[in-house]
Parts: sequence; C-alpha cells; structure tokens
Amino acid sequence: MTARPLNGIRVVDMSSFVAGPTAGRVLAELGAEVIRVDPISGAVDGNRWPVTDDGASLYWAGLNQAKKSVTVDLRSEAGRRFVTDLVADSGILLENAAHAPWLDNTVLTRHRPDLIHLHVEGHADGTPAVDYTVNAEVGLPLMTGAPSSDTPVNHVLPAWDLLTGLYAALGLVTALRRRDQTGQGSYLQLALGDVALSAVASMGWVAEADRSGAARGRQGNALFGSYGADFPTADGRAVMIVGLTTGQWRALVDVTGTADIFSALERHRGLDLSVEADRYAARDAITAVLQPWFAARSLAQLEAEFDGTRVLWSAYRTLAEVAADIRCREGDGVVQEVVQPGIGTMLTSRSPLRWSGVYTDATAAPVSGAHTRDVATAAGLDSRTIDDLVESGVLGEAEAK
Repeated sequence: MTARPLNGIRVVDMSSFVAGPTAGRVLAELGAEVIRVDPISGAVDGNRWPVTDDGASLYWAGLNQAKKSVTVDLRSEAGRRFVTDLVADSGILLENAAHAPWLDNTVLTRHRPDLIHLHVEGHADGTPAVDYTVNAEVGLPLMTGAPSSDTPVNHVLPAWDLLTGLYAALGLVTALRRRDQTGQGSYLQLALGDVALSAVASMGWVAEADRSGAARGRQGNALFGSYGADFPTADGRAVMIVGLTTGQWRALVDVTGTADIFSALERHRGLDLSVEADRYAARDAITAVLQPWFAARSLAQLEAEFDGTRVLWSAYRTLAEVAADIRCREGDGVVQEVVQPGIGTMLTSRSPLRWSGVYTDATAAPVSGAHTRDVATAAGLDSRTIDDLVESGVLGEAEAK
C-alpha cells in the first residue's frame, strides 16, 4: 500500500512515556506526519529501559518510530512561540504536559480556532497516575496470582497505557472526521484512570463486585467462568490449555482419551461439562484428571498429539524464544527488522493492521532534533532565521556524525 489513509495529516506530539507516544506511533503508521517536540536537552523518556549495552533506549526507539523530531528550548518565549506557531500550522496537538499554561487549549485556539487538541492525563481531576498505580486502584493485582497468596501481583505489561494510546489515536481521528464535516475543532481529555476503570466495568467486573459485595477470589492461571489451566510437561516445559467452547472441550477430551472418566464425573456431580459454567465449577477435578496425561509427555509429543485438532493451547515461552522464532521466520509477521540510528539493526513492531492482507513496513525512530531545520523551513522560516534560532539555543539540531 503506497498511500496510507492519514497521508497529508500533520500532528504535533508533545507527549512522553507510553500512552501518548503510542498514539503518535499509531497515527504515524497510518501515514500521518507526526512531529515529536522535545527539549533540547533530550526527551524526558529518552533513556528509559530496556537499553542497549551502550545505553541507547530500545524503548524510545520502539515507541517513536516513523516520527520526526524537533528540539526546542521550551522555557524560552521564542521557543514557545515557535511551538505555538507549529501547532497552529499543523492543526492537531497530542500532549500530556501537566500544568503548562502556554499549552492551555484556550490559549492555543486563539491561534487556530479549529484546533484538534488531545490532552492525556492521569486522573480526570488532574491528579497524577501511571499504569502501575491505576492498576492497583482498579483491583487487578489482588485478583492476580496464586489462590494461596495474599500479596498483590502486578503484571509487567503497561496495559492501561497502551489502551489509552489507542483511545487517544481513535479520538484524534474521530475529531479530524468531525472537523472535516463541520469545520469545528475539538478539545479532548483522556485520563488513564478512566480508561482502566472503563475497561474493567465494560467486562461486567464492577457490576459483579457491586452485586456480590465481595472481591472475586484469585484464580491462579485458571480461566474465570470456563475451563483453562496450565500443565507442566515431562521435559520441564509448561503449556496453557483452554476449553472455551464446546468444540474445544470435546477435542481436548478426545485427544487425551478421558471421555469415560469425565462421563463418570458428570454423573457423580450432576454436571454437564459441555456447559462452560459446569466446566468452571469442576475445574480442579478436571485438572487433576488431565495432569498425569500432560506430565507423561514432552512438549514435542504434545505438539504432535495436538496437530490438526481443535485443541486450543500454547506453550509458555520466554521472550528470547519469541525473538529467536521471529528471526527464523525472516520478518514475515508483525515484527520487522529496521536499521535504527544509534543502535543498528533491531526488531520492532509494524502496524498489526493488514491492508488487503499486507502489513505496512516499519520505519526507524528519528535521532533527537533530526528534523528541526526541515520542519522550521516547512513552517515558513528562512535559513537565516533558523540559523539565528539555532545559534541562540532556541532550536536544537541533531549532532553531526
């Protein structure tokens, strides 16, 4: 696909950490010209882990691919005026700057009345929050982990940040559609805490707790409301098995040869294991029946047994194994190798959206300040003015290599 749907759209990205940069990356993948604006000293999240042995941030490179980079002295009046003019010219701003009066929407819309402005924040009342604190607030760490444990268990994926980034991208595209239809701009506010609570409530979990008056107990790796469990294998590996649908459950029973045992269990307990709720009620007994079958087989044997069946399963893998598998597949999936300045070759994601079955290629993240001169020129500044702004420290440029 040569022409991407957001070609011709320019977005000024003044966000940091995960949520905002994710939104900017998604828009860039869809063809928008996303201009990241950072202080001359460097992005506040420019050194976040994971990093290479030389200290280059793999995190930053992954979240900011396909963008342009401009560095500005954001504390100077001249620098702020440059950014304000850039925002007015671009017409779309994405930011998570806390307590920055010069970026207030009422100030910016004086320069661009139809501005589309999305502000990412921690909580709707303006108080700060990050993924880990929000996750604690909505109760998930006390629902996660072994049933015998009373210690909170945080997950390592910043799920609420990533989901907030996707909501932000959707909000900006929707506001762009509205502006195309009506000529009106939009000021959107998106709180990480709202995204998390909305997601939990949308699955009925808040209603469940409200009705029962009690927290749901820990399930370990069990699948709530259906059947799912993890099993160790004979060669020290582990697999996750899910019997979500009747067809998946029956396939599991057929492959493991346990039909007679489960028929007896159904008669003894008055259950019908073709029903999700009954499989959930009998989950411990089901796992006890299946465990010896898995424990007697290696992972390779399980792969052979399950091949061509409807059994829903997967082996537990380390990320190192995932990366090695990607290398073996020569970049035919959603992860692709790019040449990243300051790092060299690295694996990174491309958009998971496939257009007529085809992925769009990933693009490296910019060197900080690499596009300052180009963006300033496109904004109407002449070479002498740009030189003066660079020499005075208002604008920054990438160091020559």
